[in-house]
Parts: sequence; C-alpha cells; structure tokens
Amino acid sequence: MSILQYIVDMGPTVMLPIIIFLFGILLRTKVSTSIRAGLTVGIGFVGVNLVIGLLMDSLGPASKDMVNRLGMDLSVIDVGWPATAAIAFGSSVGALAIPIGIAVNIILLLIGLTKTLNIDLWNLWHSAFTGALVTAITGSYIMGITTTVVHTIVILVLSDMSAKYVKNYYGYDSLTFTHGTSTPYLLLALPLEKLFNVLPGIKNLKADPDTIQKRMGVLGESTVLGFILGVAIGALAGWNLQEILQLGVKMAAVMLLLPRVVAILMEGLAPISEAASEFVKKRFPGRELYIGLDSALAVGHPAVIASSLLLIPIALGLAVLIPGNKVLPFGDLVTIPFIICLMVPIFRGNVVRTILAGSIAIGFGLLIATYVSPFFTEAAINAGFNLPAGATAISSLVDGAVPTTAIFVFASKFGYIGLGLVGFIALTAAYVLKKKDMQIDKNENKDLSA
Repeated sequence: MSILQYIVDMGPTVMLPIIIFLFGILLRTKVSTSIRAGLTVGIGFVGVNLVIGLLMDSLGPASKDMVNRLGMDLSVIDVGWPATAAIAFGSSVGALAIPIGIAVNIILLLIGLTKTLNIDLWNLWHSAFTGALVTAITGSYIMGITTTVVHTIVILVLSDMSAKYVKNYYGYDSLTFTHGTSTPYLLLALPLEKLFNVLPGIKNLKADPDTIQKRMGVLGESTVLGFILGVAIGALAGWNLQEILQLGVKMAAVMLLLPRVVAILMEGLAPISEAASEFVKKRFPGRELYIGLDSALAVGHPAVIASSLLLIPIALGLAVLIPGNKVLPFGDLVTIPFIICLMVPIFRGNVVRTILAGSIAIGFGLLIATYVSPFFTEAAINAGFNLPAGATAISSLVDGAVPTTAIFVFASKFGYIGLGLVGFIALTAAYVLKKKDMQIDKNENKDLSA
C-alpha cells in the first residue's frame, strides 16, 4: 500500500507514463516504442496542465475580483479538483481505490460485461471520493468500500456507452473516456439532444465552430473569441485597460495552445492503441476492446474550449441567481471542459446546445455541491486536509457537483439496499448493452453471408 501510495502521489504526469510503458511491454511492443510512448504521454499531460494552469492563474484572480465587485455572498468555497483528489486518496478508502478498480475491471472484462480496459488508474480517485463521502455520511468504512466498487462499475458502463460518440466525433478509434467527471453527463446530454431536436429556434440552428467562424468571419475564430471573452471578464472584474488586454491575450493563447498539447498526448497514445487493437484481434477474434483514458484528450477541441469559456461567466451568474446555492465557483472554473466534453459529441459540436446543457448541469450541480458540502468538509478533515484560511465549509464542481455524487449520497441513505440497487441497474445496463452488441454482430454476419 505504501508503494502504491508513493506512485499515486507522483500524479498523472508520472503515473500514466509508467502505466503506458508497462502496458506497451505486456502488448509485446518494442521497449523503445513503449518508452517513447510513455514519455510522450507524460509530456502531453505536462503541457495540458501548463495551459490549464495558465487559464487558472489568469481567470482565478479575475473571477475573484468579479465576485467581490458584484458583492456575492457565498460561504462554501470551491477548492478545485487537485484538492478533491488529494482528499479522496487521503481518505480511509482511498488507498484501496486502485486495487478495487483493477479487480472490478478484470472481472467485468472476463465475464464480458464491459469492453473497456481502464488504464487511467490515477483517475480512480473519483470513485474513492464518493466512497469517502459515504463513509463520512454513514460512519461505515464498509459502506464506503461498497460505494467505491459500485461507482467503478458505473464508470465502466458509461465508458462503454460513450465509446461510439468518442469515435464518431473526436475520431479516437478503440478509445473511450473513463473520467469520473465527464462520463455521468452523457446521461444528461442524451435526453436533452432529443428535446433540442423538437424545440423551435434550436432544432435547426447550426452553431458548430466551423459554422460560427463562417458566419462571423474573424470574430468567430477561436483565438479571437478567447480574446473577446477575456476582455469581457476583465472588464466585469473592474481591471484597468492594461490588465484587461493582458487577460484577453492569455485567453487567446489558451484557445490556440490547448489543442496543440492534446495532439502531443495522442501522438504518444497512438502506437499503444494500435498494439492493443492488434493484440485483441489475434487472441480474441471477434471481440472489441476500448482503452479507457483521461478525457483530457477531448478538452482541446474548439467546440469544447469555446463552450467552456462562455460557461465561466454563466457559472458565476448562476451561483448568484440560484436560490439555495452556497457554493462560490472558483477552483474548478477551469475544469468546465471536463464537464461538457462528452456532451459536445452528442450535440455534434453545437455550441449553443452545449452551453444550454452545460448551464443546466452547472445549475443543478451547484445545488448538489451545496448539499454535500458538510460531508465534503468532514471527509476533508478526516483525510487531514487543511481547509483554506477563513473557510468553514468546502466543496467543488469536480466532483462535488456531478450527478453520480448525488446518486451515491442519496442511495447511501437507504444503506446497502440503495447501493445495491445502483449496482444492479448498472450491471443490468451492461448486460443490455452486451445483448444489443451481440444482436448487431449477428445481423452483420447475416448480411455478410447473404
């Protein structure tokens, strides 16, 4: 456990390259190829973190000044995902999250209830987090472990569901996302897409980045849009002209740089993904396998970035306007791309639909984050986390506000029956997906025979 904790503490920029290297060796890829792939993925993650860090360092002070200027009175501080992950892995169930994740994944693969092989082990902190929350609510360590197990199953099922959208829109063949923040919003986007398809004024509105750029010319370009949004946020924060223009240029830089660093990530993953595909074809003919990875691979897409930047001021506005909300969005404003990156494929890059769905997700998410804040704070104290100066209650948009957090918190109120029901629904969904795939394969074989 101490060795595992030591590796976890290195973070994804070190942990994932190690996993990629070992995975490459297991797939009988050349040692040199595995080393290059692992290092390239690590470099890609460093690049993503640098760009997101630039976004946080720029938007954080602006958002804070905007909040102070508008006189917002919100008592629960959004501490951001790094603190949330630290609380999750530092909890009593945190050390077991990775062994549980590996065991559950292997069992479901062996019995054919998932097609996803999750190698993004660091992000198993999401299931550790819900386990820590349930432990804080119930006082039961076993309930927390049970939650972690069931949450792992839910993520794998949602990852299987999202694979075709990831392939069709982002073009990532044989890959899916196993990120505990991104996957739950698939369940929101799917029914909303059906609703948007019948709403007048929205159903025929084309608003993908290419269409927007054609209609608006230079004003529709991602870098120019980033500059305009940065200037607008700086103005709302009450900054001087020099500071406003600097913020605008930094936002433009984020729009340009994020897709470039994500491309580096994909460069590293490509040989491993190809090797995994060949491995499955040779040893398991007719079986499909998805490699589960961080949804950071999607956050650089123009539709994701543009929608996210527009949602930042909307999130702050919702925090003020929604009755009952106590959470001040701050630390996780820059992680909005992870919230919407699986909505974008459902809406086929439509920025207007994504913003509407994102606003609904964040609006309800703020209420979830407010409700769980006492348990969140207790879990943080139990994990030895030092609260920010002057803070009496904390929460986050990642993962304090995601739908799965609400599901497991409310399920825990009914004890093992509630958690068991969630697990049963997830496994039933996995079985239905399996039967559906088998029927599709059967029909395809009939067509080939004909």
